[in-house]
Amino acid sequence: MAVAEYVLTTDEHPSAEQVHARVAKRWPYLSRATVYNTLNLFVKEGLLKQLVLSEGKAVFDPKIERHHHFIDDVTGRIEDVPWDAVKVGNARLDGYDVREYMVVLRGRKARPSSVRPAPPVIPSNRKETKKPKEPKRT
Repeated sequence: MAVAEYVLTTDEHPSAEQVHARVAKRWPYLSRATVYNTLNLFVKEGLLKQLVLSEGKAVFDPKIERHHHFIDDVTGRIEDVPWDAVKVGNARLDGYDVREYMVVLRGRKARPSSVRPAPPVIPSNRKETKKPKEPKRT
């Protein structure tokens, strides 16, 4: 139940090791084998998708409806991309019966255009001179 509570509700795309680490904080006696068996059962029953988005790294995705993925080069974070956000031509492959496809986008997440970094402060070689205060007039 602890594995299900985490992995079926997260917006992350955790590996089995990440699931174990997260759940073992509350359930320290939970074995890796139990985590792997539970994840495999959820995949078999259609509750999770197992994805291999980079060589040798399987992650689990609780969002089973059609969508694509964006992987941030800087953080490694995997984000869901709506299916209709990516236009793919109608591929015709002779001799193949395509069951499913998914696009994996890689790059850097851009900063929102409304958030601009502050301009850099360029040190000046001149010394600033303080102006004398003007006397108050009464």
